[in-house]
Amino acid sequence: MQLTRTKSEKTKQTMDEKLNSLRAGVLGSNDGILTVVGVLFSVAAATTNQFTIFIAGLSDLLACAFSMASGEYASVSTQKDTEKAVVEKERQLLKTDFEGELHAVQRHYMTLGVTEETAMAIARDLLTKKPLATVVSIKYDMQLGHYMNPWDAAFASLFSASAGGVFPLLAMTFAPAHRQWPATIIAVSVAVALTGYLSAVLGKGNVKTAVIRNVLVGIVTMFIHYYVGTLF
Repeated sequence: MQLTRTKSEKTKQTMDEKLNSLRAGVLGSNDGILTVVGVLFSVAAATTNQFTIFIAGLSDLLACAFSMASGEYASVSTQKDTEKAVVEKERQLLKTDFEGELHAVQRHYMTLGVTEETAMAIARDLLTKKPLATVVSIKYDMQLGHYMNPWDAAFASLFSASAGGVFPLLAMTFAPAHRQWPATIIAVSVAVALTGYLSAVLGKGNVKTAVIRNVLVGIVTMFIHYYVGTLF
């Protein structure tokens, strides 16, 4: 029975793991929106050929999506390797310096207001039952057996960057010629406002500030790239 429960716990994602995938998704979406609209505005300011504008935007969307995915994969893989190294280090310390690990757990509970004797009793009990899980949790705030998944982060970034880039690409491609500029500006503003809202909610920040900041960044991005396009 215990074995079955342990397997279930290992396959279940922690909240940190879920938030990491969501964070990668929001960042990927925001990057997809801004990079694609940047290219679209630069190219559209330099030429009126709709096919050229579309191909430039689509190419940038794909490049951005795969770039974000590979970057997230590399970043989270490094984090995962570091976490595994920490766990292995603590595994060895439990064998070579058990007393040191015991006192580390004791000090942790003493900082929470527990008396020295009671803290030692708790530490001994925990290190008897779940030694590695205990020291990893107390010293590094990690849950044993739960590592950030680089593939989850990579696919989240790949999908979200593609989804984000679609907003300006569709607006610029399918809106009537005399309305494609305002349509794209509105599409981008709405999209970055949404990613700003989601990032604030996930990070427990100020929603209004995040939305306004993202919209301003989007407008500045569009203006700069449009100006660059008019130079050619």
